[in-house]
Amino acid sequence: MERQLLIVLTVILVTAGCQQLQVNGPNTTETSDDIPTEDTNSNLYTSYDIWQYLVLNNTESSDYSLNERTLFYMNMHLKDGEKFTEYLNDSYYFLYFVINELEKANLPLELSLIPYIESNYDPFSISASGAVGMWQFMPRTGRFYKLNRSWWNEDRHDPYQSTEAAIEYLKYLYVRFDKDILLTLAAYNAGPSLLDKRIKQNKRKGLKTDFWSLDLPNQTRDYIPKYLALRELVFNSTNYGVNLPDIPYEPVVIKVVIPGQVEILTLSDFLDIKPELLYKLNAGYTKWASAPEDQSIFFIPIEKYYLFEDETNPFRKTKAINWISHIVEEGDNLWSLASKYETEVKIIKEINYLRSDLLSIGDTLLVPLGKTKSNNFIPYEMHIVSEGDTLWSIAAEYNLDIRDLTSMNSINQDDYLQLGQQLTIGNKNIHRNIESKKRTILYSVKQGDNLYKISELFDVSIKSIEEINNFKNPILMPGQIIKVAIRAF
Repeated sequence: MERQLLIVLTVILVTAGCQQLQVNGPNTTETSDDIPTEDTNSNLYTSYDIWQYLVLNNTESSDYSLNERTLFYMNMHLKDGEKFTEYLNDSYYFLYFVINELEKANLPLELSLIPYIESNYDPFSISASGAVGMWQFMPRTGRFYKLNRSWWNEDRHDPYQSTEAAIEYLKYLYVRFDKDILLTLAAYNAGPSLLDKRIKQNKRKGLKTDFWSLDLPNQTRDYIPKYLALRELVFNSTNYGVNLPDIPYEPVVIKVVIPGQVEILTLSDFLDIKPELLYKLNAGYTKWASAPEDQSIFFIPIEKYYLFEDETNPFRKTKAINWISHIVEEGDNLWSLASKYETEVKIIKEINYLRSDLLSIGDTLLVPLGKTKSNNFIPYEMHIVSEGDTLWSIAAEYNLDIRDLTSMNSINQDDYLQLGQQLTIGNKNIHRNIESKKRTILYSVKQGDNLYKISELFDVSIKSIEEINNFKNPILMPGQIIKVAIRAF
């Protein structure tokens, strides 16, 4: 394994000036000419990007040995330099915030590398075990650190709230394990209780209690080499010919507070950015809009903030988002409906995915409008199944056609309802709109998995998994890759 790394590095170091690399001994971070030095008069650093700031201001010792497993993961990254640079660039919108929060907590800045290992800095990430977000919080830990979940929000997906929670958790672990960063990382992965148990076992046997001496799960034993490999390549990038992405040490996003409920697509149009980017920066919002509250918080690219300073900014005042369900009648057309509801033809067409101007009598259209007593407002909401509920009684309660109710929830009319089950209640066009925002992920089937377990894991219906995969055989095999449409955005 060492030979493999040395072969890779020989090619790199020949072009980089034939520097000598020590692969087994303690590692040191060298200061090259292109890394800024400290100004002894002002005690300030100048002309640095985020990587230089990370290296120069990290308080943790760099005395780490590169064992065989660490070298293996280093080689994996070095096989494709461009891919590794893209991998590092996944943190572009979040790394500055993470580093600043670590500084506030007086924690080693290198802990900002953790989300690379956990999720590739992807706030939409969901693991097979149900861990969610950039920091991969499990539900119980998330609740403990006040990462809440509602029909509108999932705070574990929120990159900023989850970062604040993760750093609070890391501070607790760092103190609990005597500021040993490897034990802190192991506890973050395996849990502090298990780590304490293994440390006590070694103490009783008279054995060492450092990370490398503990009997830990394979996943945790791999977690540290993955981390050290990434740390080594980032902290000594010039030695390995690694091209670090251009991420400035300055804010690239800014928080804005908008009165009332806000539609994601409307805001992205106003900012002239892709809705995917707006959802990524605000991944805690899991529906087509923020929650219907007095104000909404959004993070936007900082270069777009000038739009909010303009007096013509339409988001300066509250714009209540209400919807009516209009059943097309004889004589209706898009222009008459737009005039009646004080909206635009193009908006009605976009919301309802209409490709032509023709309407069919009996069709149901979703139309946005302000609150008026004369309009029949139909909210998009959830019904929690209680004792005695049936699909027919629920459909009658909300004045819905049974076929619409089953279609919106991807269930059959003869399906058995479970107590506590959530059913979508609302306009079918909203449902169609929401369905288009779902994110498809790939899931590797594990030993003992079945459709029921997977549907419970990702909070989706069995029918939706079957439909997206076009299953001919419902029997799943370990290692089989299937698609799951999650409600990430």
